Amino acid sequence: MQAEAHRATGRDELAALRRECGAWLKERREVADLSQRELATRVGIEFYTFISQIESGRGRVPPERYEAYALALKIPPREFAKTMMRYNEPQIYRLLFEDQPAPAEPAASEDGQLSLAELASRLARLESKFRL
Repeated sequence: MQAEAHRATGRDELAALRRECGAWLKERREVADLSQRELATRVGIEFYTFISQIESGRGRVPPERYEAYALALKIPPREFAKTMMRYNEPQIYRLLFEDQPAPAEPAASEDGQLSLAELASRLARLESKFRL
């Protein structure tokens, strides 16, 4: 049980995740119609070659640049940060966002209808799932 709780992510797996992250970032940069040089300028990175290193999986976006990166790529900052965590900190991401038990479903009233409060609660849960 304890071994599973402290699953280690292997070096090869982390390297593969970094490459996937880089490919995702490159795709998003291209969708935003930015060159590596333009992106570097927008996010405050002095050397545009660092963008190339990130996109090839040999580097990471510095966390202090997440918001600038997200805005430059036209991605909501929260979604961007969550995606970076999924690629760069998979164990923390798993602890925070996966393996969460589903909330218990309340019983409907005798006529099969849910209360307005329950419908509002369900709507809020759905909205929170899609707000990254």
